[in-house]
Amino acid sequence: MMTSSDAYQKTGCYNLCSGFIQTNNKYAIGGSLSPTSQADGTQYEFTILIWKDPGTRDWWMQLNGELIGYWPSSLFTHLRKSASMIQWGGEIVNSGSQGGHTTTQMGSGQFPKLWYRKASYVRKVETVDQSNTLCTPEVRTISSKQNCYDILTRITTDNFWGTNFFYGGPGRNSNCQ
Repeated sequence: MMTSSDAYQKTGCYNLCSGFIQTNNKYAIGGSLSPTSQADGTQYEFTILIWKDPGTRDWWMQLNGELIGYWPSSLFTHLRKSASMIQWGGEIVNSGSQGGHTTTQMGSGQFPKLWYRKASYVRKVETVDQSNTLCTPEVRTISSKQNCYDILTRITTDNFWGTNFFYGGPGRNSNCQ
C-alpha cells in the first residue's frame, strides 16, 4: 500500500508508513499473505476495504472482514476531506542494469490476456462515496511497457467479477528488451 500526506510533493511511503495505528496483529503490515494462488491451480483471494470514518475522519483498513488499523486524519492535508484518485495495480523498479529491462516479473509473471488462473487480477473494484456507499469507479489504465507488462480492464454487471482488471507480465523477454 502506498500513501502520501501531501499529494506526493515531499512525502510518500509503502506499507509501513509512519503514523499507521495497527489495531489487530493477525497480519504483519508489509508482510506477505498466504496461501498464494498457483497457475492453473487453486486461486486464493483476499478482500481489502479502506474508508474514512465520518466521525473521527480517520482512514481505516479492513482485510478479509477484520479491522487492521487506521491512518489518523491528523497525518493528512489533502485527504482530510476525501480522496480524488485511487490507484490499484502492480509496480516494479527498472534500473536498466545489464543493458536491458529488468527480468522482475509483475504479478504472476503472466500477461493479462491469459486471464483467470494464469494472470494476476483484482475484481469487484469499488470506491466508497461521502455517504459510505460502495460505487463503481471510473477506470483508466496505464501500461508504460506493454511488451513487458500489461493490463486489461472490464466493467461488468456480473456480481462475481464486477469492475475488474488483469495485470502483469514477465519483464524482460524477446519482445521487451
